[in-house]
Amino acid sequence: MISSWLSSARHAVVLTGAGMSTESGLPDFRSAKTGLWNRFNPQQLASTYALEHQRQSFVEFYQYRIRTLRSCKPHEGHAILADWEQRGWIKQIITQNVDGFHQQAGSRHVIELHGSLRTVRCQRCGNTQDSEVYLHNRLHCECGGFLRPSVVLFGEMLPEDAIEKAWQAAQKSDLLIVLGSSLQVSPANQLPVIAKRNGAKIVIVNWEVTELDDIADIVIHNRKIGDVLREIHHELKESGE
Repeated sequence: MISSWLSSARHAVVLTGAGMSTESGLPDFRSAKTGLWNRFNPQQLASTYALEHQRQSFVEFYQYRIRTLRSCKPHEGHAILADWEQRGWIKQIITQNVDGFHQQAGSRHVIELHGSLRTVRCQRCGNTQDSEVYLHNRLHCECGGFLRPSVVLFGEMLPEDAIEKAWQAAQKSDLLIVLGSSLQVSPANQLPVIAKRNGAKIVIVNWEVTELDDIADIVIHNRKIGDVLREIHHELKESGE
């Protein structure tokens, strides 16, 4: 069913959340069961307050996250989505993740709602650098400004440009596939509602129940995203698409 919807869609869009990244080995930002969040309180350290008033802890926290990110890589599901984009089956990927795995896997039309941990930017002049500089304790730009990760911190607004692009993508979509998002965080949790209101079919693939399951046309729980995407990909190839 999903494969036929995908092959016939005019403007299919994918929304990815933390569940897409955990299959690459990255810890879930909200999971209390992982060692990372037993050591850190992300709501405190991933914040504008920590940036200004707890800078050493802020830097150590993001050094840990950048180091963890660079020890992981995109999984097969990321590669499948990149292939679907290349074939024209999906037009855009909207992601709540900051790992850059979609781009690393080859996807080109990616809207990052929460920024990227792949780069750091200067608070003074805005110039960006590869986030690896953080691992070498290079924390200041040539202009003297402090380098901070290019992610949205608690206490900051999401980038208006990304929100506008995501809104437009949802409005244009006739198929929206949600992969690994709990759909608890705004504004991402409004995108399926917008798409549904405009007549799109909604597919939700998430390990646990979401609050928007009742508006979805297909819901898949308790399965790995990579396995689900592999099955759909196989069906598409079998049908000769």
